[in-house]
Amino acid sequence: MAFCQVQFFSRSLVVASTVNVILPEESMGIGVQASASKELPQVLYLLHGYSDDHSIWMRRTSIERYAARHNLAVIMPAVNHSFYINEAHGEKYWDYVSEELPKVMHTFFRLSDKPEDTYVAGLSMGGYGAMRLALTYPGRFAAAASFSGALDLAGSYDRAPERYVNLFGGVDSIRGSEYDLFHLLEKKSPKRPPLYVSCGTADGLYPMHLSFCRAAKEAGWTIRTEEIPDAVHEWGLWDRQIEVFIESYVR
Repeated sequence: MAFCQVQFFSRSLVVASTVNVILPEESMGIGVQASASKELPQVLYLLHGYSDDHSIWMRRTSIERYAARHNLAVIMPAVNHSFYINEAHGEKYWDYVSEELPKVMHTFFRLSDKPEDTYVAGLSMGGYGAMRLALTYPGRFAAAASFSGALDLAGSYDRAPERYVNLFGGVDSIRGSEYDLFHLLEKKSPKRPPLYVSCGTADGLYPMHLSFCRAAKEAGWTIRTEEIPDAVHEWGLWDRQIEVFIESYVR
């Protein structure tokens, strides 16, 4: 895979922004299986968690090897602690990741713009971001994944109330709103991409995982769930899970 670190001025954030991008190559040398496809690369938006940045997926996983098998470009933005939203007292990261970033990436690179070739996935905070993107814009994606996702923000408000006030304006601003994944699950759409949602049973976010999966099934979404016995919030799990998602859903 070719590696690009892209720095550009973001109109949404009104600041220079950095994105890591890996792109398919016809050959990657010894020991790496590369796709022989001549089609425009498929695209995976891969989102980081609360304590990380745009570099973390490449530092902690073998995402390059997994993507190489499928003619898959991977776009990894940085959003700080924003939960991929337009912060109540801060920056417009939702506008950035949902609208500006795709347009900029398709301007800079030759990528497929077909919904059937577009995917989104993330871990922890990024799992929330991936699910919100898929539930808000279901016609854009072929599939979406959350790994150990923070999927019930209203239910986790007490963990960091001051931070949540800065982000959302308060817990009452979450429930039943565009930030509430349980509310978005009820959204009617002619196209609903399949969801892959996984979590370790020893993870503190496991109750959120169970609640979200139950609600998604009740709302009629096609969802595959994985509960990994005794697994916690750690990169060995996420490395395995991103491979499972790519092998299972990316053509």
